[in-house]
Amino acid sequence: MKTYKIIFVCTFIINGILGCQTSEEPSPINLQELTIQNIHKAFKDGDYNSQKLVSAYLERIKNLDPSINAINSINPNALNIAKELDEEFEHTKVLRPLHGIPVIVKNNIQSKGLETTAGSLALQNFKPESDAFIICKLVEAGAIILGKSNMAEWAFTPWGSYSSTNGATLNAYNQEYTSAGSSGGTGAAIAANFGVIGLGTDTGGSIRLPSSHGSLVGFRPTMGLVSRSGIIPCQLRQDMAGPMCRTVEDAARVLEVISGYDEEDDLTSYSNGRIPDNYIQFLDNEGLKGSRIGVLWEIAEVDIDPEILALFEEAIEDMKKLGAEIIDPVVIPNFALLRKNHWCESFRSDIENYLIKNVKNDTIRKLEDLIRIGSKSKFTTETLNFSATHNGRPENIEISCLDAYSDLNRIAFREAIENYMDSMRLDALIYPTWNIKPYRMDSIVEEYTGENTGAVAPHTGQPAFTVPMGFMQDNLPTGVEFLGRMYSEPILIKLAYSYEQGTKHRRNPNLEKAMTKDKMH
Repeated sequence: MKTYKIIFVCTFIINGILGCQTSEEPSPINLQELTIQNIHKAFKDGDYNSQKLVSAYLERIKNLDPSINAINSINPNALNIAKELDEEFEHTKVLRPLHGIPVIVKNNIQSKGLETTAGSLALQNFKPESDAFIICKLVEAGAIILGKSNMAEWAFTPWGSYSSTNGATLNAYNQEYTSAGSSGGTGAAIAANFGVIGLGTDTGGSIRLPSSHGSLVGFRPTMGLVSRSGIIPCQLRQDMAGPMCRTVEDAARVLEVISGYDEEDDLTSYSNGRIPDNYIQFLDNEGLKGSRIGVLWEIAEVDIDPEILALFEEAIEDMKKLGAEIIDPVVIPNFALLRKNHWCESFRSDIENYLIKNVKNDTIRKLEDLIRIGSKSKFTTETLNFSATHNGRPENIEISCLDAYSDLNRIAFREAIENYMDSMRLDALIYPTWNIKPYRMDSIVEEYTGENTGAVAPHTGQPAFTVPMGFMQDNLPTGVEFLGRMYSEPILIKLAYSYEQGTKHRRNPNLEKAMTKDKMH
């Protein structure tokens, strides 16, 4: 039995004491596809309050999560926090930006008093003493951390989300397929309407891939726009956190809250003076009109599935109809050469620094401790052992692993792209988020192809947003990715919102009708 199922008993006892809706009463709230704006209007109109909303989501998770295994644990204080926020609103008549909004958080992002395991046995009892910086900002904005989501162990795998602590997460649209990784729990949970907004992390593509597989919007922001402090690292030089939501508007609202300077993350100093007052102002139905969009076939056409190719070509035509000028193809000088040799192994130093600073357990301080405690995943075990014997760049271990603002190779790659964009007056580059379909759960392999999200943004530091592009056979969604210049989030929001509103590809997975599948252990 999962931990959160036990917690539910306590939660609903508290619910009854508070006089809120009990689990025996049907919820009057239709949770399908709710947005922040929908909810705040309902609060103001008196249709329901945060306590009733949280109760409804808890009931939905209890009933439906067993079919996809997206949630690891529930915040036992969620209803008490909702009660406090309801009392605040009743007294002030003012709603904070995310007032009463339930959030699903990936299990490598510190949440005070809640398990933060990165899916590992080594950290299965770790409950941080403090919140990650971005969690602090969400809480200050009035958000309620509803629960922690499953993930690929240590964020190692993009093709699926299997953890030693909780097993595998399934795709909300078709449980015979994977949800992708490593933020697959957040992706499946938000796709299935288990919360309003989600937080993921992205080292190579782990926000954008599960978002694509879940018909979601996923933002990987510019390196330096969002703090990484309080997040269990995978490869810190590439790690980023960002929103995973059902709409561009909600993702923009979350980005507005979590972006900004943090003294614990030096990279965020680069964002000073480069963040607008708000991101909502850039939501524009006609945002594609007059824009210039380049098609990056150099990665888009590699091993592409015919169905995804057809959807991508349709997306290009849709953008034309919405007023964009399409530059097809774009040819970035030396692109193939510049994209090579960016991998730099730093897991040992990154994780050991985190363990010493945050976990403070004398028996879990070194990478060897993680190996000693072990994993249920063969791939995770192999990756931990590899990290123990490799450090730095495979081609030259003397060159340090540096960030996107200091690494000369990364800077050269970014400058080549942005200089070309400048010369062609491009607003963004586009390509499919992933060139292949999700893996089947009964034949998932630990080698993968067609993943475009890791090709550019994690190395260059540029922002990249995925937006729903449509559905393939077997009810499987996929996405299109917009890549922009550093700190061009306002432009990407404008373009992504216009495409989203002009196509409306997102649809509810109707998980209620799905048959519960046996979980992979």
